[in-house]
Amino acid sequence: MDQIISMFIDNELGLTDKVKFVNKIHADSAFKDLTLDFLEQEQLLRSNVVDRVPMVKVSAKKPFFIPFWRPIAVMTSALAAILILLFFPSPSEITSQTPYRFIIHRPDANHAEITGSFTEWQTFPMKRTGDSGYWEITLDIPEGEHRFIYILDGKQRLPDPTLPRREQDDFGGENSILSI
Repeated sequence: MDQIISMFIDNELGLTDKVKFVNKIHADSAFKDLTLDFLEQEQLLRSNVVDRVPMVKVSAKKPFFIPFWRPIAVMTSALAAILILLFFPSPSEITSQTPYRFIIHRPDANHAEITGSFTEWQTFPMKRTGDSGYWEITLDIPEGEHRFIYILDGKQRLPDPTLPRREQDDFGGENSILSI
């Protein structure tokens, strides 16, 4: 039943499921209290908490300056321009990336990680959010279709329960499919 609360918070329910959810809230006070706890936790996760504004000390040192018309400055500038053109990709070669927040509710897990095609199948640890049983991580994901899996306690592989698209992997399990 916790999954339907998560789907409600993430606005992933259809109209029929929303009606069932509201009826369940009105009929079951324990379910209502659990939903409110999750909503308050989500509100904390989405808030930007700032305790203080950091102080910045500005130095009044004289800046380093070489007049542009000197031969060494012209040669250095030309070399820098050539290196930039050779070694840095053009804007058309840079793929657009979107921050994506992965969340899974597994209160029984002691450690959660994520791995997928967007991490070149390297594992990244997820952060536990309070005592609610939720684990989360936000990663910059390039546009396209990606496969991924959650790894719980270093051994249990689990596809994302909120994404219906999946495919069989080479190890007898399933990977979730995410389109950005």
